Amino acid sequence: MFIHWGLYAQLGRQEWVMNRERIPVDEYEKLADTWKPKPMAARDWAKLAKEAGCRYMVMTTKHHEGFCLFDSELTDYNAAKCGPGRDLVAEYVEAAREQDLRIGFYYSLMDWHHPDGARCAKDEDARRRFVDYTHGLVRELCTNYGKLDIMWYDMNWPLDVEGWESEKMNAMVRELQPEIIINNRSGLPEDFGTPEQHITAEEGNRMWEACMTTNDSWGYTPIDKNWKTAGEVVGMLRQVAAGGGNLLLNIGPTPEGDVPPETAAIFQQVGKWLAKYGPTIYDATDPMPQEYLTTGAFTRKGQTIYFHCNRWPGKELAIGGLRNEVLAARFFDGKQIEFTQQADRLVLHSLPAEAPDPLATVIELEVSGEPRQELGAGCVLLDEI
Repeated sequence: MFIHWGLYAQLGRQEWVMNRERIPVDEYEKLADTWKPKPMAARDWAKLAKEAGCRYMVMTTKHHEGFCLFDSELTDYNAAKCGPGRDLVAEYVEAAREQDLRIGFYYSLMDWHHPDGARCAKDEDARRRFVDYTHGLVRELCTNYGKLDIMWYDMNWPLDVEGWESEKMNAMVRELQPEIIINNRSGLPEDFGTPEQHITAEEGNRMWEACMTTNDSWGYTPIDKNWKTAGEVVGMLRQVAAGGGNLLLNIGPTPEGDVPPETAAIFQQVGKWLAKYGPTIYDATDPMPQEYLTTGAFTRKGQTIYFHCNRWPGKELAIGGLRNEVLAARFFDGKQIEFTQQADRLVLHSLPAEAPDPLATVIELEVSGEPRQELGAGCVLLDEI
């Protein structure tokens, strides 16, 4: 679960509202005193994350607007000293630990509020001040909240790796948090890639995590009605599992800290599906060559492949291009399925007329050899198995 929460929630027009609407700093910073979120809203997020099958959370500790959701000795522009009157990051950490979820901190290097945030690109004195400020905030985050699992940087504009002194900063992070993993947005590759709003595996078996929204916005935006369906999210889960990655799915809480009901419904429905089919996602991340099929796609664990059928065809399901002999076919609940196989065409027979699961029905296939499903553009059957 990704959580985007900040002053921008009060305006309800995405997290870039300060930039997109050119709101002056002195006008925007007044939002710091009017923000009055309810106590321990993060408990609801953590409970929802657990219910949905999430295993970790990542929360915005400081977004591009420059407002720190944590108590800091380096700036008064923070949640403890302004409207909320308390450390919202500390509440998040406590809530995540209560649900036994791993903890990630998002931190935006870019800062629209700080006077040196843009000037640092052309003024060395400003760069020195701003980099020291940035490293100091990161040090506070890595010092004041116990064990952390993920450092999730964002937006390294306007400096480069040398300008941010990213190697020095990340070495400090690892010294303070020896077991942490760091993303690739400080300008260095570090531990994992972060494709945004698309699902693309990293090359060379490198770790990766696709970050996605539940509508088209990260921050709370009630005018954005373009909600994804739970079925689409299940499809994302299958795709990231097949590519050996993770899915970081966003919520944008209201100013009070409530999860929008549409978002909550998506997470709850996906959680119910994962409670039944979880092993076909969590444990089935072996790579497998495969091509597009109208009815679904695969995940794999060794010699077992799981066909996630998200468009149920009725009483018969044909899968083209499977280049392995099928030894057994069954629903994930164990019920056997009749099948015939000839060359590169597998046909499953006597299926229910309606989909057993409306989000995606999983069919388990035991195969011989290294699993692969290859079709190409032609219609001629390939060699016999």
